[in-house]
Amino acid sequence: MIEVRIGIIESPKELILELEEESKELVDKVNTALEEGSGLVWLTDSKGKQIAVSANRIAYLEIEAERSRTVGFGG
Repeated sequence: MIEVRIGIIESPKELILELEEESKELVDKVNTALEEGSGLVWLTDSKGKQIAVSANRIAYLEIEAERSRTVGFGG
């Protein structure tokens, strides 16, 4: 699972999503949408919610490396 922050042009807020896919898959989806001019990048978050993002409105992608999650008290 990766966490991604998507900055949108002319928007003060960013989208923060947890995705099940690999970071390379996400980058490939965005690049393909931009090259083909299809307009939308469809993403499915870790809870199964589908989100469409306009590819030409993406200002940046910040992809956090996969990390293990701890349960309980961390030391």
